[in-house]
Amino acid sequence: MSDPHGQPPYGDPAHGPGDAVTQEAKNWALVSHIGTLVSAYIALGFLAPLLVMLIKGESPFVRRHAVESLNFQISVLIYAIAGTIVSVLLVVLTFGILAFVIVPIAVVLALVVLGLIILATVRAANGEDYRYPLTLRLVK
Repeated sequence: MSDPHGQPPYGDPAHGPGDAVTQEAKNWALVSHIGTLVSAYIALGFLAPLLVMLIKGESPFVRRHAVESLNFQISVLIYAIAGTIVSVLLVVLTFGILAFVIVPIAVVLALVVLGLIILATVRAANGEDYRYPLTLRLVK
């Protein structure tokens, strides 16, 4: 069964049985996920998968992982901006009382994002595809 947006469903092997994924492709796919943690300290998290997609995008396996990671990072950025705006408004309107609720929620969400990135990295290292949940598919 295929996705109406043309994306393969989660867990569906996107490469055929005859398509061998090379170790170099696995490494570049891995970099597209774990590199977001490094690039997040320098600028924005989506730079690493964008660079991997532009440099090593000729491999379908690497491109799938880079696009998935790029879409996830863009989605996280959009959610973070929206969440920050709403959080600041709620904290101001409640004179800071909701900060005791919002800050722990933000920490848990950050840990969930970190866990998903690690899971995707492990899947890429094993030569498997991975689909992040709640991701806007903006880049095809």
